[in-house]
Parts: sequence; C-alpha cells; structure tokens
Amino acid sequence: MNLGSLLINSAGKYPKRTAIISQEGRWSYTAFDERTNRLAGAFLNAGLKKGDRIAILFYNSSYFVEAYFAAVKIGLVVTPVNYRFTGSEVTYVLNDAQPLLLLYGPEFEKTLRAVRDQLVSVRHFVSPHNTGTSLAVDFEDFLAGGRADIAIPASRVNENDPCQLMYTSGTTGKPKGAMLTHRNVLWNLFNTIWAREDKAGERAVIVGPLYHTAALNNHLTIQVALGGTSIIIRKFEPQSLLQTIEKEKATIVSGAPALYNKLLQHPSAHEYDTRSITKCTSGSDKLPMEIKKRLLKFFPNITGVYDVYGLTEASPGISILNAADSLRKDGSVGKILPFVDARIVDKEHNSLPPGEVGELICRGPNVMQGYHRNPQATKVSIQNGWLFTGDLARMDSEGFLYIVDRKKEMIVSGGENIYPREIEEVIVKHPSVADVAVIGIPHPTWGETVKAFVVPRHGRAIDEKEVIDFCKKYLASYKKPAVVAFLPEIPRNPSGKALKRILMEEGQ
Repeated sequence: MNLGSLLINSAGKYPKRTAIISQEGRWSYTAFDERTNRLAGAFLNAGLKKGDRIAILFYNSSYFVEAYFAAVKIGLVVTPVNYRFTGSEVTYVLNDAQPLLLLYGPEFEKTLRAVRDQLVSVRHFVSPHNTGTSLAVDFEDFLAGGRADIAIPASRVNENDPCQLMYTSGTTGKPKGAMLTHRNVLWNLFNTIWAREDKAGERAVIVGPLYHTAALNNHLTIQVALGGTSIIIRKFEPQSLLQTIEKEKATIVSGAPALYNKLLQHPSAHEYDTRSITKCTSGSDKLPMEIKKRLLKFFPNITGVYDVYGLTEASPGISILNAADSLRKDGSVGKILPFVDARIVDKEHNSLPPGEVGELICRGPNVMQGYHRNPQATKVSIQNGWLFTGDLARMDSEGFLYIVDRKKEMIVSGGENIYPREIEEVIVKHPSVADVAVIGIPHPTWGETVKAFVVPRHGRAIDEKEVIDFCKKYLASYKKPAVVAFLPEIPRNPSGKALKRILMEEGQ
C-alpha cells in the first residue's frame, strides 16, 4: 500500500461523498481522485519520474492537496514550503531539497522572481490564476495536459519509497529536511487513528498549515483514509474559523494552544454555534489546563481534549492523551502510541525509573530515515535505531508521559536546573495574562537567571512585580523570574511554538 491508494480506495467506497471543501470549491471523492490522476499524468509528461522531488508553496488550498496526492500516487517526493518564509529562507529550503518542479500560489510570485536566479534545481514552475507571470505555466492548463490513466506507475510505488521531505520548524537554527517514507506515514496513521479514536465520515476543519506534518499527516490524510470531509481553511483567522464551523457543521477541530488561545479571546467568539464539534485535538505545544477547561465550555459536545505530542522526525506521532484522561492527567501528553517504543534516559543513555527526568528517545516504523544531505545531524539524532528527541520528559507510574521542556532550553542557575515550561504554566494561570514565554539570560553570579515575556490579556493591566509575586506563590524562589518584559504578542512559528531564539536576542 502507498499513500495514493488511500485516496483511490476512498473514491471507490464513497464516490459521491464530499472530500474537499475549500475557498476554491467543493470536490467529491470521485472528482478529487480524477483531478489528482490527471495532475499526476501532467507530472509524468513534464519528465518527472519516481523518486524525483517537487515543492509546494501555497496557503492551505485545494491546489496544495491536489498537488500532494497527485505526487504521492506516482512516487514523487514532496517538499511543502513554509509560506511565511522570506525569499532567502525559501531559497535555502529549495536549494537543499533540490526539487525539479515548484507549484506555488500567485501571492508568492514577487518573492520567487527575486530569487529565481539563485534556485539551482527547479526546471518547471506551475501557478494558478497568475495572469501576470511569465515564470509559470497555469495550474489548470498544466493539469489539463495530463493523462488520467496512471494505474501502472501508481502500482509501482511501495511502502519503503520516500514520499515527503519535511523541513523542521527551525526554532533553534536552519531547518533540516526529514526524509519520510510511505511506510512512516502509514504507521503514523494507524497509531493516530487508534489513539484519537477517529471514525469514518467526519467533517474536519483543517486549519493548521499543511506544510507541517501534524496538519498534513494527522488532520488531512486521516480524513482521506477514512472517507471524511476536509474543510480547508486558507489561513487561521478566529472569526473566519468560527463562521466555517457553524456553516459547515464541522465535527472535528485541531490546532495548537496558541490558536485556541486566540480563538477564545476573540470578542465575538461566543456568538457562533459550535455544538457540531464533537472532537477537539491539540498539539505542538503544552495545552494549559485553563485553556483546556475553557475549550470544554466553548465546545459543549466534546468530552475532553486529545493532546498530541510528536516531532516532524516521527511523522509526527509519539504519544496522545485521550479525551477521557484530559482533566485527570494535567500536563500529560498521554501514553506512548501502540507501534512506538520509547524510553526516558540519562546522559549515558541508561533508562530512568518513573518520575525521573531525562531525554525522551523513541523508535518505530514511523521514525524518519534521516536528514536529507545531512549525515552528521542524522548521526546525532538517530543512534542505534533510536530517535533522540531533544525533549526532557518523565513518565508516571501509570505510563503517562509528561514533557518537561526542550533540552536546549533548560536554564541552569546556580547549579539548579530550571525548566521554562514549568514557569510558563504558572504565569499563564494569572487572570491578566494572555500568553507567556520564558528564557534564560546571562547572570554574573548564577550563570543564568529567568526572564519572562508576558502578553497582557486585552483590557487588563499587569506589571513586573505582580508577575513575580504571583510566581512566588507556586514556585521555589530560584525559579521565579528576575526580569519580566511585556510584549503585544509572543513570536511563534506557524506550528505555535515560541521562537525563543528571537526572544533571546531581545533578552540579552
């Protein structure tokens, strides 16, 4: 089996069911399957063959979805590009991935024209409704030139063939390309469907960026596999998302804690009917209990929140906290998924007992093959078959996993280990705080000390002393912030993770 066969199978089972709803229109499974077949034929006409790479630079759209499934049907390897990247960042990823063909939205025409001469591998450009370009062929014209009969090449794609070259978020440096196979993504589907208790025929809002493994593999591909309807949101905007949920009677919504935080704070949030939502999932960062409780009220027909933990390198799933345990296990990201093996280890890679903090490592059929063109980084991340996540974690006596912090973000002050996540969880409980991020800054005596960046809740006032005094109630003295700065917004990547390297530049 390959990922393309998931669409082929669902088109056979549910031909008239709506597969995709987007700004561009609505497509049944039959239409979706036929358009991707024709687009796959166009890729072959352009001289691409199994194993070649293409890149996709779109906001969430039907174009993205069609290009992706057309490619995996015939064994091409897809690199989705972060649409927030600058020209130099786009150039870096494209020159590292070395795709032969680039499909892109007209919004990115100016960026691509500026860097065109720096791109070393791209031979073909395809863009929809882009009348002002001489760079690209029109998407529909390109698709129309393809033959729909691709059954023979599709049948030659197997589970061990690569399908995705997914670039990491780059929160601590240059993005790295994780090489994922059809097998990696399929095993991730098995794990996620089981742990998230997914069922056929749901109506899922796809609001996370599709260049990220969570939205692409966990949100979109699962719906295609189970014959669900994917409601594609171009870019997150609270009111638009709420309108879509109400209009389309969506049953599943998935997002990062930062997304839910903005959604709940929107002034007209409670004016919309959200009763159709029966499942809410969160991922990419810690979901504070306060936000979780508010979500349970905001979506009255959910019984809890599924909290998903994973990494790009793991396709992405590693653990999931199910809805039933979401309030009972505060701070946990659930149990390790069925087809994943995981351990908490010390610096010498010895397994640690329940309750002790160490690095989380895992292995399984969902773990990447390695980093593209980066054997040194691969050697560091994968040792003896184990993926070293770089996350500090502990496990309780029931087998529930708790992510303590990123290993690289741990603060050492006067010989004491301080985990920013623990401080963030305290500060965000303050009724006047909307968002927070904590970093370590240099200290002449203690080596490092704590600095908190706080976003005040709209219409509320809070000062440095109030934040520090609040922390004193819940934290040991050495953990409380020595400095508090106030920002209108925490810089975050599209996955919702705080860009602490930017805060560190401000914090020195």
